[in-house]
Amino acid sequence: MKSQVCISDLMTSSGVAFGTSGARGLVEAMTDRICFAYTCGFLQHLEDIGHFSKGAAVSIAGDLRPSTPRILQACAAAILHKGGKIDYCGFVPSPSVAAHGFAHNSGSLMVTGSHIPDDRNGIKFNRADGEILKADEIAIRAQNVEIPDIFDAQGMLNEPIVLPALTDVSSSYLARYVDFFGAKALEGMALGVYEHSAVGRDIFVQLVKELGGTVHRLGRSDCFIPVDTEAVRPEDHALAQQWSRELNLDAILSSDGDSDRPLLADENGNWIRGDILGILCARALGASAIATPVSCNSAVESAQLFDAIHRTRIGSPFVIEAMQALIHDGHAVVCGYEANGGFLLGSAVTTDTTILAPLPTRDAALPMIATLVDAQRKNLPLSALQAELPARFTFSERLQNYPVAQSAALIEKLIQGEDIEILDRLTALFKEIAGVAKRFDLTDGLRIYFDNADIIHLRPSGNAPELRCYTECDTMERASSINDQVLHLIERNAFAV
Repeated sequence: MKSQVCISDLMTSSGVAFGTSGARGLVEAMTDRICFAYTCGFLQHLEDIGHFSKGAAVSIAGDLRPSTPRILQACAAAILHKGGKIDYCGFVPSPSVAAHGFAHNSGSLMVTGSHIPDDRNGIKFNRADGEILKADEIAIRAQNVEIPDIFDAQGMLNEPIVLPALTDVSSSYLARYVDFFGAKALEGMALGVYEHSAVGRDIFVQLVKELGGTVHRLGRSDCFIPVDTEAVRPEDHALAQQWSRELNLDAILSSDGDSDRPLLADENGNWIRGDILGILCARALGASAIATPVSCNSAVESAQLFDAIHRTRIGSPFVIEAMQALIHDGHAVVCGYEANGGFLLGSAVTTDTTILAPLPTRDAALPMIATLVDAQRKNLPLSALQAELPARFTFSERLQNYPVAQSAALIEKLIQGEDIEILDRLTALFKEIAGVAKRFDLTDGLRIYFDNADIIHLRPSGNAPELRCYTECDTMERASSINDQVLHLIERNAFAV
């Protein structure tokens, strides 16, 4: 017996909804039936726009959290149900399976919850020519899908799906960077790879080796560790400094769970903020135009390195749309990056001998490798390379288990009334922390600019029940202190929401 259901209704009833990086939710809510239905909705949308037809291959891969293999089987069942072929890529970084799909003009998906704890998971969808954008998401939500009678009462598959032989996508992903930067690009550098549970850990080790660096493998874990590149755990700060000191490392490379967001530490074991790493990478590649969210460090403007800078809402779909606009305007080398460090290459980078093809999806490898190669060529440590940029420091942290509705109510309360009323209210709340509020920006959340150049930015997370707080100041100590004070205000319900 078959049934039909609308994806938007499933999202409401299951709690598994679209955020800035695909569909995500609690593992217990992501039953096989739900994941099957969402994948069918995705494929039907691809069919509508000419990116999928019966007999076409769809590439699938996943991260290393415990629920991923089961969800991969549910997605595979949906591909078979829609008449497609399964192109099984295994457990590899999100950008590697996306690049494979783009190269073969086929849709792809990645089962991953990225940096969030492993009681949650998600599915990230890609068109044949790039990530799904907001218009695609709306179209997927509107799909009515047929659900066959292949699930038990708990919504799990009655029988497992046999996945086909593995397609190697790692080799082409490695070759992308080895061919462009050269086999001796990192020669003489002692580099640590903090492996933890990142799906790209083995690829990063191999990449460093093939680029001529000396590798130290660090901190491999059989248990999933939710490494968030925007809110690095205190233990990871301590480990990086310990490893750098004991092993005399030039840098440490790591990433989040699906290895699309980089985490790079300098020679002192200090993790470089993702938005600073984005500037360093863009400069190293000779970018002419940048797309980056409103939450990212303002050094990108004050450095005066780029011809055009387009600020966006937070999330790779918005960055991609802005990159497309910059390319349309005729800029030569267009790229984008997010505060989490994920780097998107919108147009090709050409040297006298080779070309680095566009990859318009978040990537962790490129910003780390490009920045290390630039440091090597200039014979500078990473700390000195970073010191060449204007001294602006960002810090981010979040309140976990803070419902999205509560975050929205908080921000709505703060922005009630006319602009002058809002600025007076923000000044009254934050004067002892950051001074007088001079202006605010509602592009994504609430970003407040103060008279002493401090910035406070509050925003509900797009993929978890978290309230994020970003702060930017002239010193890291102040950025961290202000962030802590703001979150304590919210925890104490000082805003009486």
